[in-house]
Parts: sequence; C-alpha cells; structure tokens
Amino acid sequence: MGDNHVIRVDDAGIRFRLHRRSRSNFKDLFAGRKRRARSDEFWALRNVSFNVKAGEAIGVVGRNGQGKSTLLKLVAEVILSDEGSVSVDKGVAPLIEITGGFVGDLTVRENVYLTAGLHGMTKHEINERFDEIIDFAEIELFLDTPYKHLSSGMKVRIAFAVISRLEEPILLVDEVLAVGDKAFREKCYRRIEDLLESGRTLFFVSHNERDLRRFCTRGLYLDKGELVLDGPIDDVLAHYNSDYGIKSRKP
Repeated sequence: MGDNHVIRVDDAGIRFRLHRRSRSNFKDLFAGRKRRARSDEFWALRNVSFNVKAGEAIGVVGRNGQGKSTLLKLVAEVILSDEGSVSVDKGVAPLIEITGGFVGDLTVRENVYLTAGLHGMTKHEINERFDEIIDFAEIELFLDTPYKHLSSGMKVRIAFAVISRLEEPILLVDEVLAVGDKAFREKCYRRIEDLLESGRTLFFVSHNERDLRRFCTRGLYLDKGELVLDGPIDDVLAHYNSDYGIKSRKP
C-alpha cells in the first residue's frame, strides 16, 4: 500500500436487511453491485472513501445510528463491505465491544490467555505481560472469578488492559471507556497518549467533544451512513455542531 497509507477505503458500502427472514431472490444473484436498494434493505454505510497514514489520530463523529461503529468494524475486518473495497495494511487492536472474545464461564485468568491468544500473542508473551495486564486493570482479587460475574466496569478494565498491550499498530476505541469510573478512564487515556507517542494509529469514537479534541487531529463526520466531512477535528466538530444546533465547547 503506497504513500504510507495503512488504511484505504474506496467507495465502501455495507448493507443490512431490515427483516431477518428476508432472502435474496434469484435475480439478486446477478444484479450489479451498484443496483438500487430494495425496500427491505438498510445501508449502514455507503459511498465512503478515505485514506489513513500511519500515526494519524482520527475521531469519528456523528449521532447514534449513523454508521460510526460499523465503520470501525469495517476497518477491523470484522465485517466485509458489500460495495467498494477496504485495505488494511497493518494489524488492528480493536476495543469495540467489551464482550468480544471473552467467555462468561471462564475465569479472568483464563480469559486473559484466551483473548490475548486470539489476538495473536504467544503464551510466552502473555506470561511476560500477565502481571502488567492485571496491575493495569486493578483486578488482582478477581483472577479466579468467572468473567460473567464481573461488573460492566470491571469488564472494561480487563478488556482495555489486554487490548492495549497488543503490539498491533492500529488501535480502535468505540466509546466503551464511558462505562468505567473517571479515575480509571483517565488512566486509559494516558495509555492511549503513550501509544500515540509511539507512532500508533488511532480511530476514536466518542460523543465527548473534549476527548475527541484531546486525542485527534483529524475527524470523519458520518451522517445517515455517508461521509459528510473529512478534515481537521476542529472543523469537523464545528460542522457537526452547526448541523444540530449544539453549542461547541472551547478547546
């Protein structure tokens, strides 16, 4: 992937069916990729194009249901586009859904090894970082507790502690830190700043304007599944606030 781009999204679209029982008919199999949407289809994203260089910190802005989380899942390659193309040249550490990769009946200890292993860490690497992960999560007393018995805040702690220790150069964060307490959230934010200083690339979804300004220099404004604006984060927030009559916070 040339020009130092680690992510390239070209005219990408993701289509969902409104009714689970709806099925494609025979004609759909031969329909063009640019065909008009059916009445029972919903495009979560469409006509989205942008490139990302290594080390950029990007805030994804928009109301609920406008495609922000879908975009992160597209970059994480959790879902594939129905139109266009997405190329990701580097590995991704996704903090998108706190339950992803964790098994309720397994203990915290077992889940650390399972989840880190699923993300490509060897057992030796996990052994080396295990104490560091647990110390960061502040969850030493619950190592042998089944994951399903943890509070939402504890689940966020252990998830962030594991994901932020991965060596992947692209970090995706999707509002999950809003569940944690203020002190731990600040601890996570300092960790994100450390990762940015080391050259990581960040996709950050949040409704908190102050947080977006803190981490991000560039913004992507999504509305109704389409990319309205790609530019400096201050310009993107100003555009979004103007569209919805929101009083902007001073940087």
